[in-house]
Amino acid sequence: MPDTDPYRLTSTPEGGTASGAGRNDLVRTLLWAVVVLSAVANMATSYGDTSVWLNLACGTVTLLAAGTLVVRNLRGRR
Repeated sequence: MPDTDPYRLTSTPEGGTASGAGRNDLVRTLLWAVVVLSAVANMATSYGDTSVWLNLACGTVTLLAAGTLVVRNLRGRR
C-alpha cells in the first residue's frame, strides 16, 4: 500500500521529479541573493559620490530580479 501522506518529505510525488523542485529552489535562492546584493549596492551608490548611471544600473537589476520573483510566484499558483 503506497503512503499517501502529502507532508512526507522522503518520497517524490507521482509524475514529479525531485530535481525539478531542487532547481526551482536554487533559482529562487539565487534571485533573492541578487535582489539583496543589488539593493545594498543601490543604497551604497545612493549615499556615495558615484555616477547616476551606476545607481540606475543597480536599481534596474534590483527591479528585474524582484519582478522575476513576483512573476514566478504568480505563475506557480496556477
